[in-house]
Amino acid sequence: MLEVFFDCSSPWTYLAFENLKALETELKVETIWKPILVGGIFNTVNPSVYAQRETPVPAKARYMGKDLQDWARFTGLTIKFPPRVFPVNSVKAMRGCIWLEPQGKMLDFATAVFEAYWSQDQDISKDEVLKAVCEKVGIDPTAFFEGIAQTEVKDQLRLNTEEVIARGGFGSPTIYVGKTDMYFGNDRLPLIRDAVLRAQAKA
Repeated sequence: MLEVFFDCSSPWTYLAFENLKALETELKVETIWKPILVGGIFNTVNPSVYAQRETPVPAKARYMGKDLQDWARFTGLTIKFPPRVFPVNSVKAMRGCIWLEPQGKMLDFATAVFEAYWSQDQDISKDEVLKAVCEKVGIDPTAFFEGIAQTEVKDQLRLNTEEVIARGGFGSPTIYVGKTDMYFGNDRLPLIRDAVLRAQAKA
């Protein structure tokens, strides 16, 4: 079993999201997707992210831009770093993922949110953008906005974020194989694949 704690505001999570879906199909592994707010993680256990953004190392920043595009090409995605809005407030989008999960529509919605933000430079904090995302994937916008306002939806997003912190996570995506074996980031996918295969061999 894979557990994936994710926030659509991260480009590396977009990459992992797509690559993990392929891995899930290949290895026939059960995957539980858990929406979180990565800003809540940074505020609680990883504030160094903010310092790095304020005073980036130029050479490292250039390389990370290249690395992101290399991975996007490899994965078959178009990723454009949003020139206007970064970081973005993803709370409504992630609450939407929580609300849609029992309906079986979370993955389609999350895919469209990733595309809107990371490929089309759309501000996913805005209601009109989320309305368009809903319409694209066949979700009633009125029901969507009513749903994400529910207390239980808000609470579940908070609980998911607290859970990944308690289990040692410090960013998005955080992935667990078999509950306890933690991996961070898209570039750990080969290790995750190996861990799943080893677990399946023991089963």
